[in-house]
Amino acid sequence: MNLGLDGKACLVAGASRGIGLAIAHALAREGGRVAAIARGAEALDALPFPVKIAADVATADGAQRAIDGTVAAFGGLDVVVANVGKSFARDASAMDDDDLAKSLDMNLWTAARIAQRAMPHLKPGGSITMIASIWGREAGGAPGYNVAKAAVIALAKALARDSGKRGVRVNSVAPGSILFPGGGWDRRRQADPAGIAGMIERELPLGRFGTVDEVANAVAFVASPSASWIHGACIVVDGGQSHQF
Repeated sequence: MNLGLDGKACLVAGASRGIGLAIAHALAREGGRVAAIARGAEALDALPFPVKIAADVATADGAQRAIDGTVAAFGGLDVVVANVGKSFARDASAMDDDDLAKSLDMNLWTAARIAQRAMPHLKPGGSITMIASIWGREAGGAPGYNVAKAAVIALAKALARDSGKRGVRVNSVAPGSILFPGGGWDRRRQADPAGIAGMIERELPLGRFGTVDEVANAVAFVASPSASWIHGACIVVDGGQSHQF
């Protein structure tokens, strides 16, 4: 399918591994010019994308460097994907002020900083897609992560109400449980294979984890001109795992 991304200037934050890397590849396969953003220069070096910027978008300076470097390389922006996220304390009794602040910094503020700095450079017809989680739509996961991803979904909706006047779409995508080498579910499966097998049987109707490519393909569509009437939405990619309507 031709998504209309040929030649589009695309920025993907958190692009060195997992879902972010798969998104960068999906956009590139559709002809997008991809700027891959990640904290570690060494991880970026091996990637095949035309622009690679080492920046910590959890900081204001890092987010600005990522946007400025991409705009300088491509002359503007068409597609922005804010993918960075992390969970911390696994239960409420272990969540203190610092834990909640880290959860918000890593999940909400990364998306907010990227969006704020990218918006002036996005051309009409452009898009911002924020990677949220099904745990931003219903209870589950680490409490700080639950709160922060809910805020990401709310932020995308709020920005969409304003950015539509400029012809820029904003959406969020909420993945379910995704397995990839070195990811959280991979580590848990290695530590407790029987427990994870039980979780799959109980919680995942399709009987397996999702893949990064399944999320990336959805993101590429939502971010592309082919999804021109999808705006202010949260798209769930979870194999039926979540319980909300």
